[in-house]
Amino acid sequence: MFTRRQFLKSATAASVGSLAFPYIMRSQGGQSPNNKLNIACVGVGGRGRAAVEGLKDQNFIAFADVDDDRAAKTYTEYPNVPHYRDFRKMLEKHGNEIDAVTVSTPDHMHFPIAMAAISLGKHVFVEKPMTHTIEEARKLAAAARAKKVATQMGNQGHANEGMRLLKEWFEAGIIGEVREVHSWTNRPIWPQGVKHLDHSKMMPVAPSTLDWDLWLGVASAREYDPAYMPFNWRGYWDFGTGALGDMGCHIMDGAYWALGLTAPVVIEATSAHQTELSPPTASVVSYQFPAQGVKPAVKWNWYDGGMTPPRLPQLEEGRNLPDNGTLVVGSKATVFADTYYASVRLVPETAMQELAPSLPAKTLPRIVGGHFNEWVGACKGGTPAGSNFDHASRITETVLLSNVAVRARRRIEWDSAAMKVTNYPTANEFITKQYRTGFGV
Repeated sequence: MFTRRQFLKSATAASVGSLAFPYIMRSQGGQSPNNKLNIACVGVGGRGRAAVEGLKDQNFIAFADVDDDRAAKTYTEYPNVPHYRDFRKMLEKHGNEIDAVTVSTPDHMHFPIAMAAISLGKHVFVEKPMTHTIEEARKLAAAARAKKVATQMGNQGHANEGMRLLKEWFEAGIIGEVREVHSWTNRPIWPQGVKHLDHSKMMPVAPSTLDWDLWLGVASAREYDPAYMPFNWRGYWDFGTGALGDMGCHIMDGAYWALGLTAPVVIEATSAHQTELSPPTASVVSYQFPAQGVKPAVKWNWYDGGMTPPRLPQLEEGRNLPDNGTLVVGSKATVFADTYYASVRLVPETAMQELAPSLPAKTLPRIVGGHFNEWVGACKGGTPAGSNFDHASRITETVLLSNVAVRARRRIEWDSAAMKVTNYPTANEFITKQYRTGFGV
């Protein structure tokens, strides 16, 4: 068995691109005898419950969670599955038994855990956003390709019907040329614009059920504070990615995929009450995507924190926008998509009724059983999941570029091939980050 030192050294080598780790085992003999995946889950409370529920027909080998209290329900339901606080110990102990790993943790730990699993040749599912930084997204996608593992980001809408309908309508010419897209969310629904945490009068003590040092992981050391837990970490740059990072990989994904967009070249953000510690309370972000062949350039506007798009004339009188959604504005028709692309409709509704008989035939494969089932099939040698890391890294990069613009506090010009901001080099510090040692990155 590998020692902890050997494990971390190997995972570190993988994370910087050598990917030479002689991994313990990808899956000896292909699959387990009952044709179920042998899965380890990192994070099994909170959002991690979705993975546990979605994969309950598979075989759980081990669980890891830094918070015993949050994980208690899962541990009670699966008393015979060993559990750990430290994902590294779990991978060391059960590496020979595992086919695949799920990662449902705060954003800042997605990359180190997923990279450790990939370096062992394991298939990986990671909640959105795929990573905490753009550089991490690129490295993780490259590692997955090199190891030839099946991957998926947890933007479940990519498996939905509306995603495919939107792409079919666009490619059939129903929508016409698209030069304008609007997306919005009611997030943040947690504190943002936080200035500081005051410990001058009271020093909070971490509960015994939580390993605070492991929760911090690659983030810099600091005192425990309940302000971060269990959900509000999203409003701190060191752990989360703000409102757009939380919801952009859902709300923007369908139109981004349907239109076949690449990387934006210019990103400009206006924000309110942003601090060095915390994302803004509200923002409006404008992306400019370049023309591609006969397809024109696209301007995509994002709104959060209660901001919404200007009212389009295509909307019926009295029709209100929901809390989250996307409007794709074409030269022939406008489409509204809900948060997870479960539903897409032409607007106004009269246009939907008029064009319904002439909408194109369904040509794209449909996903049966949702995104977890899609990933399981990919792990077993089937078609790669739609939001595999090649796709997921691109939409994640697009989403996270907004935070680069927000933090730079100015218009930025993006050179995707070079992975750098060209007009304001200082902004490139937000493309990557510094890591606390000990977690293989």
